[in-house]
Amino acid sequence: MKTFEELGLEYNIVSAVKELGFENPMSVQEKVIPVLLENNQSDVIALAQTGTGKTAAYGLPIIQTINTKKTHTQYLILSPTRELCLQIADDLSDFAKYKNEIKITAVFGGSSIERQIQQLRSGAHIISATPGRLLDLIKRNVVNLSKVKTVILDEADEMLNMGFRDDLEEILKSTPAEKNTLLFSATMSSEIRTIADKFMFEPVEITIGKKNVGADNIKHICYTVNAKDRYLTLKRVVDYYPEIYGIIFCRTKRETQEVADLLLKDGYNAESLHGDLSQAQRETVMSKFRQKNIQLLIATDVAARGLDVENLSHVINYNLPDELEIYTHRSGRTGRAGKTGTSIVITNLKEKSKLRAIENKLNKKFEHQQVPSGNDICARQLFYLIDKVEKVEVDDSKIKSFLPEIMKKLDWLDREELIKKFVSVEFNRFLSYYSNLKDVETPVESLKYKSGNYSNNNFKRFFINLGQLDELRPKTLIEMINDFTEINNIEIGEIEILKTFSFFEIDADYADKILFSFRNKYYGKRKISVEISEGRNNNKSKKSFSLKNRNSGKVFSQKKKQKSYNR
Repeated sequence: MKTFEELGLEYNIVSAVKELGFENPMSVQEKVIPVLLENNQSDVIALAQTGTGKTAAYGLPIIQTINTKKTHTQYLILSPTRELCLQIADDLSDFAKYKNEIKITAVFGGSSIERQIQQLRSGAHIISATPGRLLDLIKRNVVNLSKVKTVILDEADEMLNMGFRDDLEEILKSTPAEKNTLLFSATMSSEIRTIADKFMFEPVEITIGKKNVGADNIKHICYTVNAKDRYLTLKRVVDYYPEIYGIIFCRTKRETQEVADLLLKDGYNAESLHGDLSQAQRETVMSKFRQKNIQLLIATDVAARGLDVENLSHVINYNLPDELEIYTHRSGRTGRAGKTGTSIVITNLKEKSKLRAIENKLNKKFEHQQVPSGNDICARQLFYLIDKVEKVEVDDSKIKSFLPEIMKKLDWLDREELIKKFVSVEFNRFLSYYSNLKDVETPVESLKYKSGNYSNNNFKRFFINLGQLDELRPKTLIEMINDFTEINNIEIGEIEILKTFSFFEIDADYADKILFSFRNKYYGKRKISVEISEGRNNNKSKKSFSLKNRNSGKVFSQKKKQKSYNR
């Protein structure tokens, strides 16, 4: 392994880096820094997981090569979120500790634009920016990028996932054609390749590990359960890992808040992070989490973008993400800087294909495990407590004066009885909770129904006031059911799409959930009405049904206009 000096960095920069606690370069730094120092005209694509030291990989060379005699902007760094934007600016300031003449400005939304304009007008050698705010400043003629020497796209895949492609292209068009471009990303998607082909010339490609795969030091565990057991499983997982410090990812803002509220109610040290929080609330939550005043952060993917936290032990996927690349980003938040980490998935039988796709993407297999039993959890918690007691440091000077009274009070207890009582003080909560609680069962995969042969005879039939004239499709209806109920594994039976209304069948156990979830919902500008169908003809061979009109009392009969859709 090379040293920072051997990579060609100046003494004052190496000193600043070592004062930050870094003795040797990480893999991405060892590969990228010499390329940028030896030929700062090269375009570079660097693929490495989040948390592998990418900021220093490009930051140290640009601090060294900047020309402080010129006042114009020479380096532009684009990143997806204000948190990452600020973090980059702070890191660069730390690297430039002994080069005080370098001016670095962070430009991002959600903060005073007037103050940022003032900072830019006083000069900025380096701008760290989010695309939206930078584009606004360009249009106001506040930012001049005509002399930019290098553009760095940090977490380029995240910027594209967040819909910044048009903004990125417009910004890049306002920079000189002869500049060089550095692109840093965790994954190499087709969109990243398109950007590279359009704006980069014969880039040097540097890959740490394999493209689009997970880090080797992250363990991937999968618990397959029924939908109703998802939260119970989460609690057991958290209880099974007493020292857990992690992020729990949910699919929606509503689910994020619900899970956080349930965990708080059940006595866990948890907080939520989602888009409905104000910027001040977000910053408070993130600050508490970074300082480990919060043990569990329940977050949406969008809200957690740019949140950089060291030493996460676990990432828990309460729901699998829709995009495979997002799982890579989620899992990459643990196991950083060479440490080990665990990424846990709570899933159901219907997500098998998605799991396989993720395994192919990561080039890794999930370790499928049984949900920890109450006995397993109690044993784990007990020995965790014993280990803490065994390793705790004793300060005799602080407790010496109390010991005679304590000894006198406990003198009547023998050693075994004392140990039992001591353990029970901390441990009774788990023992009482799990003593009579059934373990979470792993569901057995049932046979799928085909051509009208149903594996689930417990279907309830529903009427919905949308049909062909509303351009309703089976796929659209299924997506509505998933989105409104926020449950994506409800078993769906026959779907009939008719001219002005439709019918669908759902596992009867979810009947009340369906009725509640579709209340006050709209399809475009039309208010949705969902009711349990009262005129169901149970003979599957017949092609007609009847529906009583509640206003007129008439009964309508109509032939099927479309074949049933089996899922």
